Amino acid sequence: MIRKFAMLAAASALFVACSSNVEEKAADTMDAASQQATQTMNEAQNKVEDAAAKVDSAAKATVDTAKAVVNEAAKQVTK
Repeated sequence: MIRKFAMLAAASALFVACSSNVEEKAADTMDAASQQATQTMNEAQNKVEDAAAKVDSAAKATVDTAKAVVNEAAKQVTK
């Protein structure tokens, strides 16, 4: 009975000793994954903002061109 208890205690001590290292590695891995996800999201946000600025610029240019065409057509009609 004492041997069984000693074996159980040794196994428990080994498990506790090894699991603390596993927890540290898991925490480090999670931190690295979190940092990578944050960096990826920031890059995606920057790309979306750049694309939105280009779309806005293109839309303004289209509106300006349409206004110019309408004004020119109105001048031609009034002549």
